[in-house]
Amino acid sequence: MSFFARLKEGLAKTRQLLNTPLEELFIGGKVDEALLEELEDQLVMADFGVETASAIVREAKERLDRKQKKDANAMREALRDTIRAHLEAVEQGVVPSQRVHPWVILVVGVNGVGKTTTIGKLAAFYQSNHEKVLLAAGDTYRAAAVAQLQKWGERCGCLVISQGQDADAASVVHDAFAAARARRYDVLIADTAGRLHTKSNLMEELKKIKRVLGRLDPSAPHETLLVLDGTTGQNAISQVQKFHEAIGITGLVITKLDGTAKGGVVVGLSEKFKLPVRYIGVGEGLEDLRPFDPRQFVEALF
Repeated sequence: MSFFARLKEGLAKTRQLLNTPLEELFIGGKVDEALLEELEDQLVMADFGVETASAIVREAKERLDRKQKKDANAMREALRDTIRAHLEAVEQGVVPSQRVHPWVILVVGVNGVGKTTTIGKLAAFYQSNHEKVLLAAGDTYRAAAVAQLQKWGERCGCLVISQGQDADAASVVHDAFAAARARRYDVLIADTAGRLHTKSNLMEELKKIKRVLGRLDPSAPHETLLVLDGTTGQNAISQVQKFHEAIGITGLVITKLDGTAKGGVVVGLSEKFKLPVRYIGVGEGLEDLRPFDPRQFVEALF
């Protein structure tokens, strides 16, 4: 099954939530205030967020000329184009053509979002593009975290640098960077301990990791990815806000989109924070995490 087919299948609940009422609205209808309000309500229910839903409906209406404003189906197309435009406005390529080596990716997030699994899938993705990948076991708090990352390393054929439980996370990442540079690795992906975004002392550890990397390479980390659970919907807003304020997020990874009716959160978060969605996940397999494609996502959504 292609990734688009898996994405379409994964977004089925969101698509049903959006499309069933919209189909009823668009049948022979005209674009009036009542229809616009209904559209906005449906987007909010799909977790686009109130502000984003309002902006999208308003801009979609502005795309229509006088004749099209009598055609609700034209509004549907305008809605799709507007959502895609919002996503494309902040989108960037996940692998820059010109970059330093090693390209350092720091992966952060709260407990339970699937950080370590995401790292394993990211490693598999980069290796499929003929990149040499090294992993750093920077989650030194959770007993099984190092072992879990080592299993992913074995599965992907990647070396894992670790120091065991309760080691200093910044020290682990320091050693991993030194190894990656000496052995000419293309990509270094660093795991970190899951932490509640409200715990300031744990946020300080992330800042320390970034300082250590910055001393080794002033431009590192080159990516700081925040992993989010797509099923949490708008509750992810506070996570993005706190992590972004503390360490400066460069992109989002949204997992567990398969089977959720909250797929609109992808649009809502990207729009609110002007952050690109780098990757999305729609399953447990190695192939189920892929770079985010706005056009493909909107097609699957509708």
